[in-house]
Amino acid sequence: MSLSIVIMAAGKGTRMKSSRPKVLHKLAGRPMLSHVIASTSGLQAAQQVVITGHGAEMVEAAMKAEFAQAPLQFVRQEPQLGTGHAVQQAVPVLPDDGITLILNGDTPLIHASTAQALVDACAGDKLALLTIRLDDPTGYGRIVRDETGVKVLAIVEHKDATPEQRAICEVYTGMMAAPTARLKHWLSQLNNDNAQGEYYLTDVVAMAQAEGLSVVAAQPRDEVEVLGVNSPAQLADLERRHQRAQAERLMEQGVRLADPARFDLRGTLQCGQDVDIDVNCIFEGNVVLGDEVQIGANCVIRNATIGRGAVIHPFTHIDGDTLGAHVGEGSLIGPFARLRPGAQLGNEVHIGNFVEVKNSTLGNGAKANHLAYLGDATVGERVNYGAGSITANYDGANKHRTVIGDDVHVGSNCVLVAPVTLGAGVTIGGGSTITKDVPAESLAVARGKQVTLSGWQRPQKIKR
Repeated sequence: MSLSIVIMAAGKGTRMKSSRPKVLHKLAGRPMLSHVIASTSGLQAAQQVVITGHGAEMVEAAMKAEFAQAPLQFVRQEPQLGTGHAVQQAVPVLPDDGITLILNGDTPLIHASTAQALVDACAGDKLALLTIRLDDPTGYGRIVRDETGVKVLAIVEHKDATPEQRAICEVYTGMMAAPTARLKHWLSQLNNDNAQGEYYLTDVVAMAQAEGLSVVAAQPRDEVEVLGVNSPAQLADLERRHQRAQAERLMEQGVRLADPARFDLRGTLQCGQDVDIDVNCIFEGNVVLGDEVQIGANCVIRNATIGRGAVIHPFTHIDGDTLGAHVGEGSLIGPFARLRPGAQLGNEVHIGNFVEVKNSTLGNGAKANHLAYLGDATVGERVNYGAGSITANYDGANKHRTVIGDDVHVGSNCVLVAPVTLGAGVTIGGGSTITKDVPAESLAVARGKQVTLSGWQRPQKIKR
C-alpha cells in the first residue's frame, strides 16, 4: 500500500519573534523541518509533500538545497487558515488510494519507528492518531474518549475546550495517519464554525466516527518526540533535552563526558574506546574519534577524524568543512589552534597555540608549536616550523603551494613566498623571506644586514 507523507510547515511562528520562518530555526545545528524530513526518509514513501506558507520561498530553497535527491513536493497555504486548510492544499497532489501520514514541521524529534507505528495502526482502514499524556497539556487538543476509555470520540482544541475537557491529560500531538481516499473526502467537508474561524484538521475525527470508521491511537516512546516549538524558550528546552539524550547514548557506549549537561552534538559522532571529552565541546557534521582520544574544554570540531591517542587541547577549532580534516595518531593539537578544511596531519604531529593550518599536509612528527600559519603546503616528516613563520600562499589573485621536505628546520619569523620548494634537510635562518627554491641540505638566509650605530641618541620630546 503506497504511503504519502504530508508535513505542515506553513506557520509564521509569531512567538518566535523572528523574521526567519519558524521551521528553519535550528535544533542541534539543523533546521527543525530538516529533522522531520530526514527521520521519515526511511519509510519508503511514494512522496513527501511539504506545505509552506510564511516565508515559503526561503523554506523551499533551504529544503531543496539540503535534500536535492529526495522526492520532495511543495504546496503553499496562503493565507494560513488552520491545520485543515493546510492539508487541503495537498489534496491535488495526493493519490486516491493508500495511506497519508501527516506530521508537523515544528516537531523535530519524531522517530521513524513512531511514524511507522502510526502508519501500521492505520492499516489502510482506520484513522490513527498519535497521542500522549502530558503533565501540562496546556495548548494541546484533548482526546475525548467514551465511558469505557477505549474508543476515541473526538479531539477538542484547547481554545474550544470546556473546563472539564481541559482537565484531560491525553492530548493530540498534531500527527495522524488516514486512508487517503477517506481523508480527501473529509477535508472537503470541513467548515470554520469555531472560536478562531479556522478549518481544523481535528474535525475529521467526528467525521470518521459518523461513518463508522475506527479511530485508534498510537503513542511515542518518549514525549520529546512530540514536543512542538512555538517560542525561543521551548526551542532551548528541546535542545537541552535532545543533547542530554545524545550524551547519555554516548556514555552508554563508554565515552567519558566531564559534564553531559555541557555537551553539544550537531551531527554524528563516532567514538572508539576510552574517549574523554571535557566540558563545553561542540561536534558538528561528521566526526570520528579514535581510541583514547582526549578532547579538552571548549573545543569545536566539525567534519574531522581524530586518530588514536591524539590530544586536542582546550579552545581548539577544527573545521574540515567539505574537504574534511584529519589528525593522526598520537598528535598534540592546541591549545588555541585552528585546523581549517584540507588539514591532513600525520602521526605524532604537534600543532601548538595560535597556529593555523589550511589545506596542508604535514608528515609524521612535524611540529609547528607557536604562532604560525601553514596554508596550501606540503610538509615532510620531522619538520620543525618556527614561531611566527608563515607561508605566503596568495598573490592577490591565485593560491600557490609551498613544499617543505623531510627534516627541514624553519627558523622563527620567516616568510615562505609560494610557489617555493625547500629540499630535505634545509635550514632557514630566522627572520628570512624565502622567494626561491632551496636545494637539499642547504642553509638559506635572506634578510637585511644588521647595522649598529654606537652612541646613537633617541629623539627628545619637545616641550611646549
